[in-house]
Amino acid sequence: MAVEHGDPVTDGVVKASVLHGVKELKIEHRQLGRPAPSEVQVAVQATGLCGSDLHYFNHYRNGDIIVREPLTLGHESSGVVTEVGSEVTNLKVGDRVALEVGLPCLECELCKTGRYNICKSLRFRSSAKSFPHFQGTLQERINHPAVYCHKLPPNVSEELGAILEPLGVAIHASRRASLKPNSTVLIFGAGAVGLLCAAMCKVSGAKTVIIADIQADRVEFAVQNKFADAKIVVPMKRFEAIEDKLNFAKEVAELVKEASDIGEVDAVFECTGVESCLQASIYSTRPGGRIMLIGMGSPIQTLPISAAALREVDLVGVFRYANTYDDAIKIVSSGNPLLPDLSKLVTQRFKGFERIPDAFAMAGRVKDDEGKLVLKVLVDTESS
Repeated sequence: MAVEHGDPVTDGVVKASVLHGVKELKIEHRQLGRPAPSEVQVAVQATGLCGSDLHYFNHYRNGDIIVREPLTLGHESSGVVTEVGSEVTNLKVGDRVALEVGLPCLECELCKTGRYNICKSLRFRSSAKSFPHFQGTLQERINHPAVYCHKLPPNVSEELGAILEPLGVAIHASRRASLKPNSTVLIFGAGAVGLLCAAMCKVSGAKTVIIADIQADRVEFAVQNKFADAKIVVPMKRFEAIEDKLNFAKEVAELVKEASDIGEVDAVFECTGVESCLQASIYSTRPGGRIMLIGMGSPIQTLPISAAALREVDLVGVFRYANTYDDAIKIVSSGNPLLPDLSKLVTQRFKGFERIPDAFAMAGRVKDDEGKLVLKVLVDTESS
């Protein structure tokens, strides 16, 4: 049994959910060492499932990243500190923490300038990019650097603590968008990340937030729960010829202009990775506007690039987040009236390691058996 990160002196056995192949999850036990001097040991309690987890579960790969050894998934997590390393002074046993699971090198130029999310040596829990893989949080306890364990205030639940990770993506995207007050914003994709981006646009003072998705119930949810002001149901159309694809993108852009009080929007948060949505984003954005590339979809796309270049529409990449947890905690604990109720994003809950396969099956659905939307599936692995 391998030691999971930390001092080689074993301290006990922990239960873990381990992916061995396509949809092949097994409950295993692994030795967990004592935390290193700069680490704390955390009993993981809440873990949200995200798109990358689903890709690994369904395909044993995520795009070009192939799983090369058994992998524990999960990275949107919070838990309770059960032991602290000898050098740790900012946390104590019993503290509830949100886990920031990407560990950068802190030595390269990117890390030194605060852009550690794109550090070439970054190790990220539940990602198969680095090898040996950095095991994820769907296990009873982990040892983790104290500096990346963020203490939760009393009015922030463990569930919201798990939401802080995808909220970090939205915060990072909104920073890179540099939105001005009273902006009009378009969100493509009404899943959890799209809704969180919409929420951050609200907090940033956007005048109008338009949300678009192929699922009518999702955009209706967004408007009813004050994540967005206007909704667009994108028609389900598929084309092969490039000219037909671009004509459809222009058709969608016309729907955006009808929903916007200024015609073209100031910024687009593209959270789907779908080619037609990015094409429509370019046609929907005003001269001098910005498109935030958040969705990890088709790696190769045909774009009307001159339509962007001739109007100086910036295409801005967004990858994970950096230095967002302090702001995220302040936002969710502040009582800001502009912030929608983020707890409504957790739509299904599963408790115990035996239910994790069911949780993954649910996360791949649009609605559950009762007809309720599936937005964020959360797993509670707290020991009973």
